[in-house]
Amino acid sequence: MPLFRSKAEEKVRQAGYDPARLPPGQYLTEKWPVLHAGDVPKTDLATWDFKVWGEVEEPLTLTFERLQELPATEVTTDIHCVTRWSRFDARFKGVHWRELAALCRPKPSARFVIAHAEEGFTANVPLATLEDEQALIVYEADGAALTPEHGWPLRLFIPSKYFWKSAKWLRGLELSAVDKPGFWERYGYHNEADYRQEQRYGF
Repeated sequence: MPLFRSKAEEKVRQAGYDPARLPPGQYLTEKWPVLHAGDVPKTDLATWDFKVWGEVEEPLTLTFERLQELPATEVTTDIHCVTRWSRFDARFKGVHWRELAALCRPKPSARFVIAHAEEGFTANVPLATLEDEQALIVYEADGAALTPEHGWPLRLFIPSKYFWKSAKWLRGLELSAVDKPGFWERYGYHNEADYRQEQRYGF
């Protein structure tokens, strides 16, 4: 066993967790590191909105208040960053895709989702990934509103992928018949981003 893996697993064991929860190449942290490209955007909820468009029958535009009126879902799960940290039992609250799907009615041609965030940032996932029971459009973390550094007022949460797919400062979801590589994917990050397979860079 590589020395890094041995030490990382021992730390997980000492913290009282099953080392099998730690994906390859990761280490456990209790903190939530802040990583992003660019500055934290300034948001005015009076003019802010969230959109769903593309391969849908009914394009949506929702205020933050209207979004919070939709049925909420809470999940507790692990998150894994491509920079190698993992955080266990993170708690998130938000809206599951099924609630938005009922309003926008995706077309049969919709196969991919492109998350659009502030300052032109995008992230792409298959629609099936967004339909996962633990994936959410999030406005709370660990029992409180998201902080600006972690994406307030809204972020995507895709726990089955490396965390860069969970776009912060989310402004909309575009449904598409074809895949469209996002910001980091265009810089060489792996399109699939499966942390179990260590799909960090390259296709």
